[in-house]
Amino acid sequence: MVAEEGGGQETSSDYCWYVDPLDGTTNFAHGFPVFCATLGLTYRGEVVAGVAYDPTRDELFTAERGAGAYLNNQRIHVSKNANLGECLVATGFPPFAQDHELNIQFYHRFTRLSHGVRRAGSAALDLSYVAAGRFDGFWEMKLHPWDKAAGSLMVTEAGGRVTNLSGGPFDLQADEIFASNSLVHDQMGSIFAEYLPEPARTVPQTTAR
Repeated sequence: MVAEEGGGQETSSDYCWYVDPLDGTTNFAHGFPVFCATLGLTYRGEVVAGVAYDPTRDELFTAERGAGAYLNNQRIHVSKNANLGECLVATGFPPFAQDHELNIQFYHRFTRLSHGVRRAGSAALDLSYVAAGRFDGFWEMKLHPWDKAAGSLMVTEAGGRVTNLSGGPFDLQADEIFASNSLVHDQMGSIFAEYLPEPARTVPQTTAR
């Protein structure tokens, strides 16, 4: 098991749990009701199950590899928006990060090109919302595996697409994620490409969200 709060460590087992008992710690500390508990299970490095529970709304998001994604036992799917100008997208700025400059450029561009950008402060919920069709896309840098393990599976099981910012294969151990309903993935990816060098920039890990 690997947990944000230090409860465990990686072992030689083929299975590994990634646990974040409170994703959105800053929100919780300020009484802002956007946070959740999340856990993801990997088998030989591939996410095979994930859960995110939002206690303030009593919403339980779940996903199992090959079995779909669900919200409170009801099947969910990504949105059908194919026009970036009609999309609501989301991102995050983890606290204590040393360099927000690149993401500020992304934020500015998407604010002008999309229907809106939200920065709620819980990556696990943001990804769950992409899976449920509430957001059309989400990206964030400087994340840990427990921030995105469950949510990445929810998006793909709901019919979406998950990659790195440059459109390459998603790597749970890397520090970035780009998820969408798949229909606007290339449109969003073209914005990232305007600012990302080749190969995509690697951003150092930071402290807990």
